[in-house]
Amino acid sequence: MKQLIRLTTLLLIFASCGVGDDKKQDNKILKDSLTLTRSQAARLSELPLKCIQREYPNKLGQVLNSSDELRSPKALHPAFYGCFDWHSAVHGQWLMVRLLKKFPDLSTRRKIRLALNQQLTKQNIATETAFFSTKYNDSFERTYGWAWLLKLQQELDSWDDPEAKRWSVILRPLSNLIVEKYMAYLPKLVYPIRTGEHVNTAFGLAFAYDYAQHTRNYEFEVLINERARQFYSRDLNYPLQYEPSGYDFLSPGLEEADLMRRVLTSIEFENWIEQFLPQLKNRRFKLAVGRVSDRTDGKLVHLDGLNFSRAWCLYGIAQTDPRYEHLNVIADKHLSHSLPAIMDGDYMGEHWLASFAVYAMLERN
Repeated sequence: MKQLIRLTTLLLIFASCGVGDDKKQDNKILKDSLTLTRSQAARLSELPLKCIQREYPNKLGQVLNSSDELRSPKALHPAFYGCFDWHSAVHGQWLMVRLLKKFPDLSTRRKIRLALNQQLTKQNIATETAFFSTKYNDSFERTYGWAWLLKLQQELDSWDDPEAKRWSVILRPLSNLIVEKYMAYLPKLVYPIRTGEHVNTAFGLAFAYDYAQHTRNYEFEVLINERARQFYSRDLNYPLQYEPSGYDFLSPGLEEADLMRRVLTSIEFENWIEQFLPQLKNRRFKLAVGRVSDRTDGKLVHLDGLNFSRAWCLYGIAQTDPRYEHLNVIADKHLSHSLPAIMDGDYMGEHWLASFAVYAMLERN
């Protein structure tokens, strides 16, 4: 009887060790799959390449003042007409630049350079810039497209590459205009927009703040800092359990935290996040991934984007304090859940999700 008990105990020990080893191996495989490699970058770069010069289908967002203004997407936006809509074309170009910058010998490098040379011309950017001065179109792509345009400019500015330097100069008039638009708009915005889609204020300010710091535009940086504090510094006990809404690709709560970790000092952010999202510090905190029921639906597939944007926000918060390191595991689960789906062959996801996935992967590393 004693021998049987000992044998049973040993089997249980071995079984538990096996489970632990399997779990460690699974975690390693998961982590390895979330590290951006050259081969992954090549596959992901094919997605913007496939649509960056694809004119249709296209969702235009301009206001028509007369029948004379009814023109094709390429005529209206010669630099950013592909990938279904203007902002996706912009961050599709950001993606190509970012991947080629990280992997200069990328197998798709010639295709990327050819596409960027065709899109980022002086005349094309002049046409794009002029569009914002047409009647009722001064708020076009405010502020989501604006934010990605500044991210593209920042990526080009910081790339020591002859062609990138030329593209950077060509794009500058449009990015300067976008900064001017931010400067004029933010003082008039009385309340932040807390949606989980394009007009989310926190997302638009986060990328703009990165650009302000990159360009050492002190006036722009101070304005964003002031508005962020006015909008969000007194927020308490955010109900994260109410998220997501059905069409979200941004988390209003986590995007807010992602902005505030930028503009607040370390001590200020530590105090603020404990008041705003106190549940995050609990090592047992859980956050279910967004589930997509139909990836051919352009709105429902937004939830794949939500998983990626949540991931980059959680990675950012985890970097602020060791007490939040457990958020990396939750971020990994979000990233790994949607990563296999972005190349499923349906255009509704393919035209934009790769940018979100890569941004999350880079924030992870």
